Amino acid sequence: MQDIIFINELQIETVIGIFDWERQIKQTVVLDLELATDIRKAAASDHIDDTIDYKTLTKTVITFVEASEFQLVETLAERVCELVRSDFNVAWVRLRLNKPGALRGARDVGILIERGSR
Repeated sequence: MQDIIFINELQIETVIGIFDWERQIKQTVVLDLELATDIRKAAASDHIDDTIDYKTLTKTVITFVEASEFQLVETLAERVCELVRSDFNVAWVRLRLNKPGALRGARDVGILIERGSR
């Protein structure tokens, strides 16, 4: 059995894009994360050490994304998943990453990926 911890609409400013003007500014990306875990131990102990500390995870992701300068949202998404899986011992992660206003006429554009197994 796997439970899901989720973080929705995490907004982060970063350099992202392929055009010269995009390399000169920071743009907002929005992340939704789902992490497979088993919360039963944490539920029984009521202690943060027995679960994924999502505040620490969020700070780690924010720091990484803010410092990144990838051209593609695909690369950024892949690297965030690698970071979460390795640093927080998460077997499975689903990440939706979007870039609001990237296409005229569309609210946002982005990517949805899953890595690992549930």
